[in-house]
Amino acid sequence: MASGTVRIEKDGPVAVLTICRPEKLNALDLDMLAALSGAADAIEADPDIRVAVLTGEGKGFSAGGDIRAWGGMRPEEFGHAWVRRGHRVFERLATLRMPLVAALNGHALGGGLELAGIADIRIAEQHIRIGLPETGLGMVPGWSGTQRLVKRFGAQIVRRMALGGEVFGAEDAKLLGLVDHVAPTGGSLTHALEYAQRVASRGPAAVEIVKLMIASASGEDTGAAVEALGSILAAKTGDLKEGVLSFTEKRPAHFKGEW
Repeated sequence: MASGTVRIEKDGPVAVLTICRPEKLNALDLDMLAALSGAADAIEADPDIRVAVLTGEGKGFSAGGDIRAWGGMRPEEFGHAWVRRGHRVFERLATLRMPLVAALNGHALGGGLELAGIADIRIAEQHIRIGLPETGLGMVPGWSGTQRLVKRFGAQIVRRMALGGEVFGAEDAKLLGLVDHVAPTGGSLTHALEYAQRVASRGPAAVEIVKLMIASASGEDTGAAVEALGSILAAKTGDLKEGVLSFTEKRPAHFKGEW
């Protein structure tokens, strides 16, 4: 893809996704959104991967949406081709079966913060800045800044960033719950990999189930989380095995209520 891509590297049970558009501080355009979606599909299809780490190449994590990509769009095109597509991709990443750790090696502003917000754990380098500057451009956060970020961080923190234009450094962001850990400059990826290995050492089925349970409790993707949990449970029963076998053998099923 001419505008960049997402590199996938494996370190045992950990997959590292690196946004590769350093000349634009890893700003996202439609090709980059497609690359992120493809990367999500690729790692989720790999049964050996238990945790994923998301970071950016070079000095930036992600500058968010590339204004050159959306600035000339017609309003209806902007709403559908840009905002709704970004939502779908971010939702895809937020609902990965495995936990996602964001290594914030550069500023996370606007769409960059919305991208960081999809992660389960955020590790920020001490020099970075975090905020939602969109209203200063006459724009509003469009990739879940007023939705997912409110659920995860609280409405008042989002008000301060989106209405007041407040920008927070890493230490203040940690105190406010916007990031979980602060690493030295240049150390976010190392810290993130260590944390990811820590998560990967725990029971993979339990970790996946807990992620779904937390999503349900927090009001994020409640229906899908509940149905995924129910489907996993049903798939492990003797009744399902009997149902599939009876279908293939073209006979009535003899269910025994076996768990």
